[in-house]
Amino acid sequence: MAITRRSFMELLTFSAAAGAISSPALAADVRRFSVLAATNEPYGSYHIASMVSYVKRHGGRIALVSPDLGHRMGDGVDVITVDQAAGWGADLLVVTGATPWPITVIKHLDSLPVVASSLAYLNPMEAEGAMSVRSRLVGATAQSSAESAVFATHWGIPRHDITVVGNPQLDDLPTYHPEENTVLVATSVTHQSETGNCAPGTDLLMKTAEALHNHGYRVRVGLHPREDPSLWSNFEIATEGTVRAAETAKVVVGIPGSVFPQIAALGAPLVGITDDRLHVPDYIMSVATPVETVEQALTAVRAGRRPAAQHLRSVVGPLGGSRARLWNYWRHAVTSAESTRPAQSSDTPPEPSLTPAPPRSSHTPPAAHRLPALPSTGR
Repeated sequence: MAITRRSFMELLTFSAAAGAISSPALAADVRRFSVLAATNEPYGSYHIASMVSYVKRHGGRIALVSPDLGHRMGDGVDVITVDQAAGWGADLLVVTGATPWPITVIKHLDSLPVVASSLAYLNPMEAEGAMSVRSRLVGATAQSSAESAVFATHWGIPRHDITVVGNPQLDDLPTYHPEENTVLVATSVTHQSETGNCAPGTDLLMKTAEALHNHGYRVRVGLHPREDPSLWSNFEIATEGTVRAAETAKVVVGIPGSVFPQIAALGAPLVGITDDRLHVPDYIMSVATPVETVEQALTAVRAGRRPAAQHLRSVVGPLGGSRARLWNYWRHAVTSAESTRPAQSSDTPPEPSLTPAPPRSSHTPPAAHRLPALPSTGR
């Protein structure tokens, strides 16, 4: 089923406006709310960069906790070390998964409430360390319903305890106006380093880029924030970034990753490079045409297939107001945790407070004033 950008945008935004409205209780609270974030990639400031200006405009603070200050991305995100974090004055710790670095930070900052917010894809299996820190969670969010299912499995919590808030990076979604014969190549990270892992598939992606160029296409390259640009020096680099570059691409060919739902939301057809060593959740691959050879990639580029609108909504999530929903959720999570925490004797370990999630339609994004659902804490 083909989809026009107009019909897709109408479908995704029909109920998002309500979520962008702050509740009176939040408007009255002028205290400076401060959030620390720990991402699965220890230096992954780009996962929270889209929140920085919004948080500052609303009188808050946000910073990334990293192992050191030697790998700053220059994206406007404040970065501190885990040793500096205790004195920074945070109200909340946000983690993007139960992977080694977030778990390290959770255990170091043992007095802070923790919200798990999915800001990049994970695979649908329970993380080895999830059980050890699950009792610290006071809430959980995901960007879409499809992502929430994977995030629930990753943490070992019920899916209905995860609130869908949308993708903050899509609040400023550009207009799609493709230029004929222009193809964007979206990279992953070719070589593993101390900044994070890599993904296979670059060899086929590069051969595909060369073949497209030889067939007369204008080939532009959108680099992953951690990719080595020298590997792509023979091509035109899209300095404006991958999603912005996709607005003028007739088709986007890339290694499947978290950027795929964002590009799909824009309206550009996607072609996904596959590799037996590459493991991504099904919802990421579902918005693209999978290819295993250069010939298949060329055929897929000519076809320019887009997924159905209703399917896109489950993968992309609600558009518009996502920064407000996420920020307000974080604030409410702390307020809710404080108001429901029972008094404890000095020799009794605190028990997590649980608030069941109210019923909600899978097609309706949560309003900004909804109190967070507090996840189950173990099996």
